[in-house]
Amino acid sequence: MIEIEPVALGYAAIGVATLLAALLPKLLRKAPVSMPMLFVAAGMVAFALIPELPTPDPVEYNHVALRLTEICVIVSLMGAGLAINRPFDRRRWASTWRLLGITMPLTILAVGVLGWAALGLGVASAVLLAAALGPTDPVLATEVQVSEPVDEPGADDDETRFALTSEAGLNDGLAFPFTWAAVAISLSGVAPGGWLGHWLAVDVVWRIAVGVGVGWLVGALLGRLFFSGVAERMRLADHAQGFVALAATFLTYGLAEIAHGYGFVAVFVSACALRASERGAEYHHVLHSFVEQVERLLTVAVLVLVGGAVSRGALDGIGLVEVLVVAAILLVVRPVAGWLGLAGGGTGPRERGVIAFFGVRGVGSFFYVAFALEEGSFPDAERLWAVITLVVLGSVLLHGVTATPAMRWLDGHRRAAAQDPSSDGDPARTTV
Repeated sequence: MIEIEPVALGYAAIGVATLLAALLPKLLRKAPVSMPMLFVAAGMVAFALIPELPTPDPVEYNHVALRLTEICVIVSLMGAGLAINRPFDRRRWASTWRLLGITMPLTILAVGVLGWAALGLGVASAVLLAAALGPTDPVLATEVQVSEPVDEPGADDDETRFALTSEAGLNDGLAFPFTWAAVAISLSGVAPGGWLGHWLAVDVVWRIAVGVGVGWLVGALLGRLFFSGVAERMRLADHAQGFVALAATFLTYGLAEIAHGYGFVAVFVSACALRASERGAEYHHVLHSFVEQVERLLTVAVLVLVGGAVSRGALDGIGLVEVLVVAAILLVVRPVAGWLGLAGGGTGPRERGVIAFFGVRGVGSFFYVAFALEEGSFPDAERLWAVITLVVLGSVLLHGVTATPAMRWLDGHRRAAAQDPSSDGDPARTTV
């Protein structure tokens, strides 16, 4: 019998996974099946059939989980920012502000209460669960987000895709203050006298301000580098490669973190500033395409490992209570909070329903729990990982199955409404 070397088998598996990552998005474009669903399933099968593979236990390898998810999220944030075609404007971004200012706090509050009252978690762990599951995800939500930059003058994104993309781009960083609050409570206790003042001054005000400032500055400077008159004469954008987007990602993130700001916020703002510097430039397609490919590879790695963790017992401690809480988070908390946040805004009822429903949870949630476990003291580490993994798996299945039909249904209504003589004829700007 031929003995198979685990290392050789690993290389072959990486090749197969990479090939599938390139082919599946187009093959599944019209099917009610998402790429994340397939790679989670592939990970479960691979780790079940190949006992030689090491168990990807997120508790044991927490630092590895932290860094892998961190890189995946920041690359995804750069891609999301570069894809947005709508210019920054306080009124035109009204849906974003509503989702950040109303929906996200309501979601965090509801999840925290569920974690404390239903799951019996301590205050610090309940706050961490809420912080990790509060933000939507830019990594696993590609089916319902803006797909690519458009260089046509006046190009705009439809309200649903824009709102979900901009929300995911910003709330992945704005969940950080709540994560720091969970860490502070785990170390200093619930009494606010030991942590509230520092948290408000540093973790809320300073870190957000630095993240926005560094992101805007780096993005604007890179925009001038590649799209100024001198740059055009030197044809810098023509000769630069797509990996410049990675340079912008890591440079922005590193500088923001050095200044003790939120790097997630900085990366998304930097991408938006770079995109705004010259919206008609074709070079944005090069940058976005490269980032998208890197993001896809990183996402595959994370999802396969998640599937492997599940097959090796990551969900063994899950019971009926946990399942009911997860169902409530996905089917009640986010849809209701999303609907309330958008009520009274400029979205139509169909758009409002789709935006409220597609609060995709994913890699960002894994990052926050891994980060908090590195910084604080949480005795419920295994249970937190299990609940969050179940939420992400539920989101992958629920939103993966419904994303394509829902967006096709919404696009059909939007096109029909755009043909109405009273509309401006632009489906992207038509509310339904």
